[in-house]
Amino acid sequence: MKKWIQQLSLFTLLFSISQFSFGQKIAAIKGNVSDGKLPVEFVDVILKNTSDSTKVANYAVTDVSGNFDLENVISGEYVLHFKLIGFKTITQKVKIADAPVSIGTVVLQNDANLLDDVVVNSQKKQIQKTDEGFIFNAVSNISQSGGTATDMLKSIPTVAVDAEGGITLRGKSPMILINGKNSAITNMDQIAASSIESIEIISNPTAKYDANAESGIINIKLKKNNQSGVNGAVVLGGGFGAKGRANSSILLNQKTEKWNFGLAYDNRFAGRTKEINADRTNYFIDDEHYIHQHRNDERTEGLQNLKFNIDFSPNEKNTFSFEALGNMESQDNDETLYTHVNTNTNQFFSNNKRHSLELERSKVAELAFNYDRKFSDARKSLNASITSSFNKHKENTDIDTYNYDEYNEQMGDIFLQRTHNYEHENISNALVNYALPISAKTMLETGYKGTFRFFTSDFESADMINGEYVINPIVSNTFDYNEQINAVYGMLNSFSGNAENPKWKYNLGLRAENVSNNGATQNNSDRFNNDYIKFFPSASAQLNLASDEFVKIGYSKRINRPDLDDLNPFMDITDALNPHSGNPYLKPEIIHIAEMSYNKDWNDYSFSTNAFYRNATNTIRQYAELHDNGVILLMPKNIGSTITYGLETIFSLKPIGFYDANISVTAFQQNINASNLGEDVVNNAFSWYGKIINNFVPWKGGKLQIIGNYNSALATPQGKRIPIYNVDMGFQQKLGKGNARLGLVITDMFNTLESGYKNNTALFSNNRTNKSDTRALMVTFAYTFKSDFKEKLLENQFSTE
Repeated sequence: MKKWIQQLSLFTLLFSISQFSFGQKIAAIKGNVSDGKLPVEFVDVILKNTSDSTKVANYAVTDVSGNFDLENVISGEYVLHFKLIGFKTITQKVKIADAPVSIGTVVLQNDANLLDDVVVNSQKKQIQKTDEGFIFNAVSNISQSGGTATDMLKSIPTVAVDAEGGITLRGKSPMILINGKNSAITNMDQIAASSIESIEIISNPTAKYDANAESGIINIKLKKNNQSGVNGAVVLGGGFGAKGRANSSILLNQKTEKWNFGLAYDNRFAGRTKEINADRTNYFIDDEHYIHQHRNDERTEGLQNLKFNIDFSPNEKNTFSFEALGNMESQDNDETLYTHVNTNTNQFFSNNKRHSLELERSKVAELAFNYDRKFSDARKSLNASITSSFNKHKENTDIDTYNYDEYNEQMGDIFLQRTHNYEHENISNALVNYALPISAKTMLETGYKGTFRFFTSDFESADMINGEYVINPIVSNTFDYNEQINAVYGMLNSFSGNAENPKWKYNLGLRAENVSNNGATQNNSDRFNNDYIKFFPSASAQLNLASDEFVKIGYSKRINRPDLDDLNPFMDITDALNPHSGNPYLKPEIIHIAEMSYNKDWNDYSFSTNAFYRNATNTIRQYAELHDNGVILLMPKNIGSTITYGLETIFSLKPIGFYDANISVTAFQQNINASNLGEDVVNNAFSWYGKIINNFVPWKGGKLQIIGNYNSALATPQGKRIPIYNVDMGFQQKLGKGNARLGLVITDMFNTLESGYKNNTALFSNNRTNKSDTRALMVTFAYTFKSDFKEKLLENQFSTE
């Protein structure tokens, strides 16, 4: 491994030394667009060569601050065109030599010949396509006003979220990053939606990214402002479902020529209710044959986030930044579980009520140091970062169980138990990326990433005996887990044809990962150690049929390493008949992925589709095993191999000025070879899910959004999860000059969102449904002051959960 890294470093050094000029200088054009008072977003910035005005040399769209950046512009004379509906088109000549050009601020003028109700092209606003997928801008979502990242993800094309908060892409759990980095925040309900600026979907990652991303990567980017002067925004909201909900957010920022200081705080407090019904039949157990369970949950939850950032730019080429994030989450869950058991002749066997009060407290702190280096050649770049994330989680539960006879009279004394689970986790990352041109048409990207994880969990269960709690050693233990991943990668990006309109684009990459992890329980009954080096190639080729149309094919090798929840052997006994635990002996999945995509854009429509094929060995799935005492233990296992193939389609349209929509559908077939299991399993299954996002502009300053979701039944190794579907609605009205907004949201309008599953095996069958108070009504008010980013904090304040 050491020798391989040395060779790669030598290879990179030789390429660095061999850089030379090819006659044409490359530079960049930067600027800002304003209406004379405030920045203007979504302005089309089109660059054309004066010698041939029929061809587009480069293109950009202004961001929320009105800024644009045209990179990799060859020296010459050009004309810039600034276009946006409702404003007059402006042109400006610019001459490019060998240095970056800043044209300052361009002021647009209103076009009196157009309607007063200017409708911004929300297709660009909602989704910005990239070479690796797309970016969904959180500001465009008003039907999920509130809540958490989980709620936000429910409204994003190609992403499926079940009623329990499980997140999947193409039928598998993706890798989730925070600001492009691994984080101790693994529960998306720990991130308030109000703190999210955008969510990037990388459907088929290249060798540049972590190999542990079988179905893709979801990168959640948190809000950060970098506008000059003093800026601020504040949001207040309140509403109710079965219980009340409240939230607030504030964002402050000050920037000078070289320094940028930012401070953000948000919170949400909510109550919720949940009902669970379950029926099971144990075919070959005569006594505990028919089991019916009903559970009521009452939960209160709180979430608070505090974020601070400092940026320092001593000159145009160097930027140093520091970020700190603090997160506190609390959950108080009061559960009552009723269990009634009959024999195979339908006679009474047992009846009990199990009540538990679970108190959870989590604290997360994240620190990040970043460095960015720019060069006179805009194609060349260097960035490095060191991050560390600390998580402390405490969970205490008191349980009391009442037994009843067939006449519902209490039998014996109350059985008292208590448990605790204390977790400490640290995840650190060291990252370096370096990109340099090795010819006029070829770029080399290379880098290193180190991930270091340390995790400790202390689980204790005690029973009340003779007036004292006595620790149960059978189900009490500690679990220590350490993991180190050192990865290096190299990628070549090339094209054929001219730089403005390349005919072909190629990508070839190789990633090497050295993984070392080990875990052990206190009594060493569960101990494992893994140490291996694996190589992960990736390749793609893109044919540009026109400037707005292309076809792309790609291949990559991936790995699915079991996460901590999968490995932790501790057993959750809240439901004594249906406990669940991890499996420390899981092996990682190895996956080969092939993909073909097609993309076409028109003025008012766009269409993209991706056909994918995935071949996985050592497939990890949850598996339910019936024990002789009637208990079903749910545990992840390597069930065998799985072949998945399907189609993913996104269609955006804007047929009329006041309406636009985005429609996405993902359908896939799974063929499972469960050779590692002795029991019968589901071998083949077809699944699909889709959503439609409708945006209306009924009048000036108003916006109505209606989102519909449908997830079909999803196959599990022993059955299927039931379909889920729901409709959310949001309305927002600008007030005054646009610095204030009033929002109204109704989540799960028809109260249809519920989850569950149906299993049918040779030994048992069971059905389970789970329904929360997902229908809720919320109102928000947002106001910005001295702000150049008034779109930053005006929605995303409530959760359906």
